[in-house]
Amino acid sequence: MTLPAFRYHPDPIASGSIVASEAECRRCGQRRGFIYTGPVYADAELGDALCPWCIADGSAHRELGATFVDSEAFPGDVPAAVVAEISERTPGYSSWQGEDWPACCNDATAFLAPAGIVEIRKGFGELEGALLSHIIYNMSISGGAATRLLESLNRDAGPTAYLFKCPDCGEYQFRIDAP
Repeated sequence: MTLPAFRYHPDPIASGSIVASEAECRRCGQRRGFIYTGPVYADAELGDALCPWCIADGSAHRELGATFVDSEAFPGDVPAAVVAEISERTPGYSSWQGEDWPACCNDATAFLAPAGIVEIRKGFGELEGALLSHIIYNMSISGGAATRLLESLNRDAGPTAYLFKCPDCGEYQFRIDAP
């Protein structure tokens, strides 16, 4: 079964937000072979209980009040319609301290993946220098401390880099978070 497309989270399987599962979706009652494992903000406990289709069509939000990214995670220049699309109809991502969703070109960026240095070098090697620049210039960490932070990045134990890409201009952006 083909997963729905998400403009702002193009590969939620690779990012770990959606996994293969025979679990039944709490909203539609179907077993579609995939379940969402990212954060869910709702009155009811909905962790690992929603299928990607109910997220994409907005029914999980409309019927269960579920949101998937905190609307406060966006800079003020992101249009309200984009914030609603991501918060209400896009899989979020799990982070240590809470989401931070960057913007570019008067739009939100697309979330690609959480990554440690191993994942950066394996799948995003061309971004290692840009990530080090982010640590130096955006986080104001320099010298050996910047290199040590880069080398210590770990997808599962933190600190973790979160990779984003502008869907308009293609520029990459990063967030680094730690437990």
